[in-house]
Amino acid sequence: MPRQQFTPEQHSVRLLKVGERVRHVLSDIFARQQVHDDVLTAHSVSVTEVRMTPDLRQAKVYVKPLLGTNEDEVVRALRQNTAFLQREVARRLGLKFAPKLQFRADETFEEASRIDRLLDDPRVKRDLDADEERDGD
Repeated sequence: MPRQQFTPEQHSVRLLKVGERVRHVLSDIFARQQVHDDVLTAHSVSVTEVRMTPDLRQAKVYVKPLLGTNEDEVVRALRQNTAFLQREVARRLGLKFAPKLQFRADETFEEASRIDRLLDDPRVKRDLDADEERDGD
């Protein structure tokens, strides 16, 4: 039987859907504290994003512990429990292959804070105000 071919649009939508399903499964596992690890049961872990590779064999999982505390310790604990989490994701989603999960700390919040600080800088505000005055003329 020939493999089903996807258009680029269908392919990207499929990646997003599978990534979102993986995110929901992992979030549920963490919310119910089904990973028997002292570090993970002591922290509330939020899965902020899952990015799947086009072949759906690998998933980069971006996580953030509540309040951002002990981030390195939490990521290390997740990496130690990867095999269990991969089996659970494959079982709950009925996937033929379990995607290889790669846990990473989500740094988007720090980046957003850095950008906010830059925009609050008086020199940047001055430049932005000057640009608005020129555009208004």
